[in-house]
Amino acid sequence: MTERLRAVIADDQALVRTGFRMILAADGIEVAAEAADGDEAVAAVRRTRPDVVLMDIRMPRVDGLEATRRIMAGGAGDTRVLILTTYDLDHYVYAALAAGASGFLLKDVTPEHLVAAIRLVRSGDALLAPAITRRLVERFARRDHAHPALHRDLARLTPRELDVLRLLAAGLSNAELADRLTLSVATVKTHVARILSKLGLRDRAQAVVVAYETGLITPGGAGR
Repeated sequence: MTERLRAVIADDQALVRTGFRMILAADGIEVAAEAADGDEAVAAVRRTRPDVVLMDIRMPRVDGLEATRRIMAGGAGDTRVLILTTYDLDHYVYAALAAGASGFLLKDVTPEHLVAAIRLVRSGDALLAPAITRRLVERFARRDHAHPALHRDLARLTPRELDVLRLLAAGLSNAELADRLTLSVATVKTHVARILSKLGLRDRAQAVVVAYETGLITPGGAGR
């Protein structure tokens, strides 16, 4: 039986919210609330405690980036934030990932992709392909001076865990990591889980950000 999921849709365009609501409802995902700006989104999350928030970036009063920060700072529990953007490489999206969002989607996403993304993020994975997040981070890492980096002490990681983090940030999937390191996929997943736990990270999206911001891997490079 498919797990019942609850979502909040935050977008300043009513038509967009209606479209997303219909897509989610058709797949059995309950829309717990809708929000037209960041303030409403934060209030809706606190009130309904959804599994996933579909968060637009550009909204009046409080934008999606600030709303994401407030949600994460306010003790979001297991709620995951999925950023929605019109543009493929929006510097706000990088800042949102650093703030705790679990990934991003373009607004022209297909219904099937949207539903799959919500379920993927809810399972604790990052969205979407690591290579997409890597490309985003490569462009904006160390350039967003308005917001602090995700400072983490990589000394907590074992040499093997550093290898896993480096390859994860380079865009490799779990299967590719397993092949490269001659490990089972289950062992790779264990390493990833330990990395997230030791560094206090929510998911792989933040792990990619940390790998770049600490210099473990550099834009265009294979890591140190």
